[in-house]
Amino acid sequence: MDKQAIFKQVAQVEERIGELYEEIGNLKAQVRELIEENTRLVLEKQRYQEHLQAASKGMKSNSTTSVISEHTDADVPETKEGYNNLTKLYEEGFHICNVHYGRMRTEGDCLFCLAFLNKTISDE
Repeated sequence: MDKQAIFKQVAQVEERIGELYEEIGNLKAQVRELIEENTRLVLEKQRYQEHLQAASKGMKSNSTTSVISEHTDADVPETKEGYNNLTKLYEEGFHICNVHYGRMRTEGDCLFCLAFLNKTISDE
């Protein structure tokens, strides 16, 4: 075998290794996305189960209820309806702050959302 053929064969092997490395990188990215989605779905399922349990008991299960409960009564004027809707969204596990609006809360309470709710309370 001559030197040129050996170098050509080595170059081909290197090219195949590069392609395999790229394919492994793509697979890792897909696995990472699936793990993140699975984690998000598990957390969402937990929240729904907690919400269903709380609804069946007739109580609210969110830890922030005590902070905002006096402002969510049914006898609040209609002008407070928007605030009540935002409070309800937050209690259901969604962000209401301008940073992450509409996304699921995955790590407990959000300081931006709580600050927004507290600011709204103090503006009254």
